[in-house]
Amino acid sequence: MAQRSPLSSRPLDLLYFLFFLIHIPATLLLDCQALYPESAVPTSIKALPRIYLDVSADPLIAGVFGHAPGDFTWFKMFLYLEAFFQLPIFVLGAVKLWQDSPSIYPLLVIYGASTATTVLPCLTVLLLTPITSPETIAAGIHSVTSFQRILLLSSYIPFLLIPLLIAVDMAFRLSKLVKAGEAVKAKKKNT
Repeated sequence: MAQRSPLSSRPLDLLYFLFFLIHIPATLLLDCQALYPESAVPTSIKALPRIYLDVSADPLIAGVFGHAPGDFTWFKMFLYLEAFFQLPIFVLGAVKLWQDSPSIYPLLVIYGASTATTVLPCLTVLLLTPITSPETIAAGIHSVTSFQRILLLSSYIPFLLIPLLIAVDMAFRLSKLVKAGEAVKAKKKNT
């Protein structure tokens, strides 16, 4: 068995590893809070979405928590996907990346493609949310300030780009492994 290369010598794997580690508490404490029974959430943790919304006015989180008008069932389904598909991959991905195990590559291709795809409609909502003006305030329309839009885009865009990078990178790694396997198979056939 090949010796494990340290994460510090694998910059992309280190990025993915840290991305997964950071994502675990964010998923458990903020994103998936909309899925938990209210009685199961400690009072101190219940404050996190409100604090986040006070700063960001995120229309998606506001909608799923019932603080903005509209049907956010589709976004709630994305939260279930995050809880039951992505969260286990965050843990498994971090462990397997730490171990330098190629066995995680296929799952990370799927994770990256799925996640990048689900972030696109979220970005669309953010871009289509009106900028706060006297008119939006008077009409009671959920809106964001220019600063909040920049804050939200700077928060969401990495969750598009990093998973997309993961999907492409892992697909290339898998392709390289397949080619190496085919070369070994051809060499055995010729001997």
